[in-house]
Amino acid sequence: MAKHSNYQQKAIKNYYENRDAIMVQRLGELLSDLYLAEGKARARIWQRAAGALEKLKVPRDQIDHLVSSDNPALLAKVYQRMLGTE
Repeated sequence: MAKHSNYQQKAIKNYYENRDAIMVQRLGELLSDLYLAEGKARARIWQRAAGALEKLKVPRDQIDHLVSSDNPALLAKVYQRMLGTE
């Protein structure tokens, strides 16, 4: 394994410390994209959203329900809960 510089070590450490906040922000961006997407692009965005939800430790059955429903409004409710604005 390559040795990282001090700067790289801090960047890596900061990423992992803020990973949840980064994933919540990413989920919000994907949510916006979902409202605009159609067809195959929409399916790809749902898969990326599912990946973000997995990293946020959302239960797999809930993720499956959200993806199969293809309803961005349901994802928006989950997103609002994560932000604490519901």
